[in-house]
Amino acid sequence: MAELFRDTVAGQFIRLITGRKILQYPEERDPSIWQKYLNVEKSANMAMHGSTDPPSAEEKERLDTNASPSEDDANLQSPDHNSHHQRRGSPAESSTTTTVDNDNRLVNTLSNTKVDVEKGRNADIVDWYGPEDPDNPQNWSTPKKVWVTFEVCLLTFSVYIGSAIYTAGIEDVSQVFGVSRVAATLGLTLFVLGYGVGPMLWSPMSEVPQFGRSPIYIGTLALFVVLQVPTALATNFGMLLAFRFITGFVGSPSLATGGATIADMYTPAKRTYGMAVWGIGAILGPTMGPLIGGFAAENKGWTWTIWELMWLSGFTLILLIFFLPETSSANILYRRTMRLRRLTGNDKLICEPQLIGEQMTGREIVMMVLVRPFTLCFTEPMVLLLNLYIALIYGLLYIWFESFPIVFINIYGFNLGTEGLAFLGILIGAFVVIGPFTWYQRKYIEPKFNEKGELQPEWRLPPSFVGGFCIPICLFWFGWSARPDVHWIMPIIGSSFFSIGAFLLFNSVLNYLTDAYPTYAASVLAGNDFLRSSWGAAFPLFATGMYNQLGVGWASSTLAFISIAFIPIPFLLFKYGEKLRMKSKYAQKDY
Repeated sequence: MAELFRDTVAGQFIRLITGRKILQYPEERDPSIWQKYLNVEKSANMAMHGSTDPPSAEEKERLDTNASPSEDDANLQSPDHNSHHQRRGSPAESSTTTTVDNDNRLVNTLSNTKVDVEKGRNADIVDWYGPEDPDNPQNWSTPKKVWVTFEVCLLTFSVYIGSAIYTAGIEDVSQVFGVSRVAATLGLTLFVLGYGVGPMLWSPMSEVPQFGRSPIYIGTLALFVVLQVPTALATNFGMLLAFRFITGFVGSPSLATGGATIADMYTPAKRTYGMAVWGIGAILGPTMGPLIGGFAAENKGWTWTIWELMWLSGFTLILLIFFLPETSSANILYRRTMRLRRLTGNDKLICEPQLIGEQMTGREIVMMVLVRPFTLCFTEPMVLLLNLYIALIYGLLYIWFESFPIVFINIYGFNLGTEGLAFLGILIGAFVVIGPFTWYQRKYIEPKFNEKGELQPEWRLPPSFVGGFCIPICLFWFGWSARPDVHWIMPIIGSSFFSIGAFLLFNSVLNYLTDAYPTYAASVLAGNDFLRSSWGAAFPLFATGMYNQLGVGWASSTLAFISIAFIPIPFLLFKYGEKLRMKSKYAQKDY
């Protein structure tokens, strides 16, 4: 528990104000162990050819050719590649890693390797001290992983509910500000658009070693909480819309980066379970929003939906400040490097994430943060097709939600509060599907992982084959059972198929994209969130008119027919995805 608290925002603040005398790391309590964090083999590789990877055959040939034997060579030992660490000592004994041989050639002291004058670099690489290093998030205990997964789910729920909770107060917004219902719906669509645009900035930032994920989560959530006050106190309609967009924008990191946080902690074979639980947290938001907001809006007006959102997100903020540790391995290694530099005075200490950052120009950083998510989204056929499919499902969800008041208030006579109970069918569907999904993953998918823990990404797609058919089933069932002569439970049962389909599609697609683009996972997921949120923002604007003109049955059927047109996409990628990956310069190829 102490280690978990130490790596939270609150824990790091306490360390700062106490001069790092409280909540110390092992190397701060015992300076003699600091060298166990140094990777001798990677340091030797850096000295030989400027990369932590072993030299290629061509590099080895060049190094052998350039080598000039001397008497001193006998005293220089090559690094023991079977041992991760070779030396122990106090910082005073090894605070420098620079020496020269008799030929005045620079030598990396840690690995006893000559530094190649052409491409080599004298650096000591800070790394995990072995495969069991407890600071590596993938080595955390199961209870710790479960706890952090719960926190990410709560964070996602606390932001996602901000869209649907507002819908309960749309009629009141229309009356208070004297605007049409379609105009009042902009408060929903701009919020959704905001959390679609936000991850394009926040998600790549969370990949920067100096930032990490927790500060992005905490900082943006704090703004999200504070900005609910001017939203609820808006004196005119324009002010309300502006703050709804801004709050969506600043609250967005969890909606795309949450998946990356799950990937930080779980191996590829187990990640799908964490993603499944996170998906339930995402479904909870839109389904619980109308229920929580409905009773408040009915009795207190639309502003109380915003106050509820502030209370919920405020509670989540406090919990995360004290109990959410950093999960980014790049940030954890960066902070470890900074601690060791401070303890030893050795400025040659560096970790691999820093090396990557050093090699990036300012233009490359801007490209990574602002351009790459769009590039991957619109130039990679696999990404674009799957993003369009998920965007369609997301758009259908929001346009379909607009039919619930028409069905359950106008047809079945529910009031605003009890109408929210109709959304529970969607939630129940999500809980029903998670059991069979988990069984399928354990029985059929886990055995397909190779000895390196890798899986051909296309094997993530089969659950989407079932999910694709569940969406039109739901829409046909819901649309044609929503009649006065049919009991209200029937459309609610039909609605459960939507969450079953969405759950299977989202988990298949997000895991596929993460496996197919592991190096660019945050950017790919940010592009996915941008596209689906854009569609989710646009679709509700014509929902009311569509349902009023076509009727519930034919409007829902129209949406069902559109969803049928997208069903072949995962089947096609399952068959041709590997060929497309081979042609891509971004996708993973060797499985």
